[in-house]
This record gives sequence, C-alpha cells and structure tokens, in this order.
Amino acid sequence: MFFILSKTLFYLLMPLTWVLACLLISLFSKKIAVKRRFFRIGLGLLLFFSNPFFINEALLAWEIPATEMQTLKNYEVGIVLTGISNAQRQPKDRLYLNKGGDRLIHTLQLYKMGKIKKILISGGHYLENDIHEGREMKKILLLAGIPEKDVILEENSLNTRENALFSAKILQEKFSEKSYLLITSAFHLRRARACFEKVGIKADVFSVDFYSQNRTWLPAHWLVPNEKSLYYWYVLLHEIVGYLVYSVVGYA
Repeated sequence: MFFILSKTLFYLLMPLTWVLACLLISLFSKKIAVKRRFFRIGLGLLLFFSNPFFINEALLAWEIPATEMQTLKNYEVGIVLTGISNAQRQPKDRLYLNKGGDRLIHTLQLYKMGKIKKILISGGHYLENDIHEGREMKKILLLAGIPEKDVILEENSLNTRENALFSAKILQEKFSEKSYLLITSAFHLRRARACFEKVGIKADVFSVDFYSQNRTWLPAHWLVPNEKSLYYWYVLLHEIVGYLVYSVVGYA
C-alpha cells in the first residue's frame, strides 16, 4: 500500500501539473482578475521550471559530489542498487540499461581496480513478467570476468528501505564489521545512505549517474528553456519528498 500511495502522490510533484492547473483555472474562471493572475502564475512557473540554469543549480546542491576513484580506499563489499533498466522490454535475453547504467559500469570498474573485493547487488522486480534485473546485472559482471564467488545477489527488495533491510542481513551474516561502499545515483544517495544507517550499516558512498552538469555561465545555458528541465525538476522533487517521507515514517 505504501508503494502504491507513494507512486501516486509523486505525480502531483510534476511542475507541468502545477502549470496546467494554473492555466486551467485561468481558462475557466469567470473573474477577469483571477484569469489574469493565474495566467501570469502559470507562465511564470513554466519559464522558471523550464530554465536549465535553475534546475542545474538545484541539482548541484542536492547531489552528492563525485569522488575520484584513485583517492578511494579499499573496501570489502561494494553495494550497488538496482533500478537501472527497462525491465518490461522484450525479449528477455538481455539487460536494457537506462540512464542509471553508471551504477553497473562504475561498480565493475571499481572491482577491476581493486577498490572493492565483493559486489552485493540489491533489488528485486516489481511485476511477475519483469526482467530479473539483479540476475541480469550479475550475468554481465560474470561475463566481464568477475568470479561468481565475488558477486552476491539480494533480489527481494522493492524500494530503498528494503534495499537496506535485506542487504543488512546479508552483510551482518557474511561480512560483519567489514568496510562497505554504497554505490547508487548521485540524486538518490542521500536517501539510500540514510536508510542503510538506519538499519545499522555504516557505509561510505560513491556517487554515479549525475543529472547535474558542471556549472557554466554561458548565456545559452540559462537563456534557452527546454522540456528536459521540467523532467529534471520532477526527478529532484520526487527524491526530496521521498527523503522527507522516509524520515517521517522512520525509514531514514
């Protein structure tokens, strides 16, 4: 129930929803003053949320910065979270990576560099006919030459809270008091780290899959609106509210 409610609620966080609501009020209101007010508000929201400069600054403030690989110490276990593919895609004989594919690629790179000794893949599948993402990620790691004994799979979790809970059981049973590196998308890392700390797992973090770009003052970057900025605002607001909800219910 929590999963369904959270996914439904987040549709209300889409900036385009706010813009459309204002424009609809403007369209159907019988009062001229109200029409004008909500038209201006809707237009203002659209200009703000479609501006790439504003969303990039917000993302830079929220995302955990990248860490240079060479400066990392060595860890016993690298914990990588799933949620990086199109799990409904056919045929089911491969993994269809989305933007979050950095999670898998950088985990492989860290292992090959000797920065992590074991890899724990955490995440299940939502629907019965979905591709088993964790299993497919493991296959790719094995094809890349990683020994099977070094890849552990946790495939029961359906959200970040469960990632932490079920991974903690494995870590406490097999790698108690060892060093851990948590690997996930930069925008998601604050919530993931808080969830793992809540269940007693202290892990250093490694950010991948950035939405933000390096700051630039070129006019083309902040004068030209685009539709991608609207989506990035949704991603950011979705994550911030998710973090707050997790904090309120005691998950993080």
